[in-house]
Amino acid sequence: MLTDIHPKLPMRNKTLTKAFYIDQLGFQQFGNDFEGYLMVQKDNIQIHFFEFKDLDPKENYGQVYIRTNAIEQLYQWLVDRGVGIHPAGHLQIKPWGQKEFALLDPDSNLLTFGQQV
Repeated sequence: MLTDIHPKLPMRNKTLTKAFYIDQLGFQQFGNDFEGYLMVQKDNIQIHFFEFKDLDPKENYGQVYIRTNAIEQLYQWLVDRGVGIHPAGHLQIKPWGQKEFALLDPDSNLLTFGQQV
């Protein structure tokens, strides 16, 4: 029955969000270009964004957990590109059996990447 999930996160500025996900994280824009809405895709995942100009990033609790089958390569690729890793989210093995790292986008949406160990 259920086949996919496409999380929707808030963004204040479509241009900045698009640049971060495409230029820094390697996503591609997906679908039509709608005013106040953005869809990006990388490999088998999509993330959608809705415009929320009054969003206070300090009060944003948007989060997405993204599974990968190449966590160490992805982590190193992002570090090599200068993408800021969350200070408390460097690559590490968690007690729940996942190797994870995390980063924040320009609106403080938390992206956690994980792979089962």
